[in-house]
Amino acid sequence: MSTLWQTIQYKMLRSGSKLNLLIGINIIVFLLINIPSTLETLLFGSHSITLFSDEYLRLSAYLPKLPLRFWTPLTYMFMHDGIFHILFNMLWLYWFGQIFEEYLGKKRTLGLYLLGGFTGAALFILSFNTFPFFTHANAAYYSSMVGASASVMAIMVATATLLPDYTISLIFIGPVKLKWLILAFIVIDFLGIVGPNAGGEIAHIGGGLMGYIYIKQVQRGNDWIGSMANMFKPKSKLKVVSKNPSKNSSDFPRQEEIDLILDKISQSGYDSLNKQEKEILFRASNNEG
Repeated sequence: MSTLWQTIQYKMLRSGSKLNLLIGINIIVFLLINIPSTLETLLFGSHSITLFSDEYLRLSAYLPKLPLRFWTPLTYMFMHDGIFHILFNMLWLYWFGQIFEEYLGKKRTLGLYLLGGFTGAALFILSFNTFPFFTHANAAYYSSMVGASASVMAIMVATATLLPDYTISLIFIGPVKLKWLILAFIVIDFLGIVGPNAGGEIAHIGGGLMGYIYIKQVQRGNDWIGSMANMFKPKSKLKVVSKNPSKNSSDFPRQEEIDLILDKISQSGYDSLNKQEKEILFRASNNEG
């Protein structure tokens, strides 16, 4: 058991991958809420834990309630309604997150996850308080939301925007390019806006929109998340001077080179890169991880 716990700790905290950290937090939160809740129901027939988490951790669309639960735009994106809800969210996060970190490094995953979640929350609240379909029924008063879907959608759309022709194989379907897979998700979400999970579908679209905007800005040289990560990165007080002339600044790709390669991937796909461009992208990913 101690070895298993050490492995989990390493994956979450020391591997350098924010993807492992996010998946670990989601699973831990889910278990901390649902295991005691299940035991409470079995032993006492009550649901106080579930009622408490719904009241204080879910995101409500009701504006007067938000100042009293100001933390819920953060907590909602680490909660899930059931085992299949968290299972599929974590699977999509893992599959697309691996591709995202492979091409953009490991320091951007957490930032985009949070930005996507906040954008999804904002669009959910805005929609339920402005669109007549929701305001006529006073839907905001009764509506709340949980789930990492908006955050996951941000990473999925960002990956597909960066690598539209990247192909993955799906069970029962076969090889599918990311751009077509994401387009299918967006169409399904849009058609579901007036359905029983309207809030979730709206949040998906909000998260996806953030993922798209972020990658487009990166391709223009504006990497908000990368810049913020560098601000909080500890600076070394030691200055290392290399005496080997073969080890110089050319070993570290310039941002202009990276931007050009990302543009080429967006337009023609990863396979269009030559060997030198792939090596530059690989070094950049390792340096930023």
